Amino acid sequence: MPAGRLLSMLLLLQTRGRLSAGQLAAELEISVRTAYRDLARLQAAGVPLYAETGQHGGYRLVEGYRTRLTGLSGGEARALFLAGLPAPAADLGLAEEVAAARLKLLAALPAELRDQAARTAAVFHLDAPGWYHEARAQPFLTLLMDAVVAQLAVDVGYRRWRAPQEVQRRLRPYGLVLKSGTWYLVAATGDTARAATYRVAQLREVTVTTERFERPAGFDLAAHWAAYLAEFEARRFTGTATIRLSADGLARLPDLLDPAVVRAVAESAGEPDADGWVTATIPTENVRHACQELLRLGAEVEVTGPAELRRAMATTVTALAHRYGATR
Repeated sequence: MPAGRLLSMLLLLQTRGRLSAGQLAAELEISVRTAYRDLARLQAAGVPLYAETGQHGGYRLVEGYRTRLTGLSGGEARALFLAGLPAPAADLGLAEEVAAARLKLLAALPAELRDQAARTAAVFHLDAPGWYHEARAQPFLTLLMDAVVAQLAVDVGYRRWRAPQEVQRRLRPYGLVLKSGTWYLVAATGDTARAATYRVAQLREVTVTTERFERPAGFDLAAHWAAYLAEFEARRFTGTATIRLSADGLARLPDLLDPAVVRAVAESAGEPDADGWVTATIPTENVRHACQELLRLGAEVEVTGPAELRRAMATTVTALAHRYGATR
């Protein structure tokens, strides 16, 4: 019976409060019978743990009991320092708090683990934004974080892509998400509990109100975001195109086009023809977007269908040739 599981059970009870044996079993991926045995072992070891009966009963620790930070493995100590994320913490106005927490954690660790954690922190660095994208100032992040934690509605001015571009909204902020260096606010508006996604950089003004709200029961930010990404991916591709790619175009594809397009080529490409070109079917958002994206490959790609996209490519290439004097 691994001691790490007992420590995990103890920390779950310490952070979550009352939990049933079934809930503990689900969290730790063990049987309910094993959970009962582990609870008995904790009690036998002197942990002040007691059971509450009834429909909403379970196990909990005596009020005020806290375990010291012991039992960490070297890998776990290193992982804690990999989770520091100093740049996002600075965006949220928590740089000093994160630094102070790291110092306190270091002080609480045994000397050997302290050295391992410090060495890990010195040789790993997270730079979230992608290449060719400058980090943008996020003046409203601290306000939004305060509103999310306090469950207070916010009045915002937001610039969106479709008309009217400038809109005013009262939002109930459920959470903040950092993706590829870009911050997003997940929030509900109006009378619906359904959450929408707002790019924080598009906010023009934010005012925290005194209106309190309750998040929907069972709302899970990570699960919501995963569902949102899947829905977005399905929604943005509305058509397909058939293309031919040279060997050079095929090699450059991962550096120039969307991963979904790269996957589609890998799955649908046939054998190279006599000239070494392959034919594949790719997903497209619309004709204009597909034309702009495929032009990145220059003469290493040919669109064979649909006809509308082929015409758009030909029109653009002809205009470029005229612009640069190739037809004069």
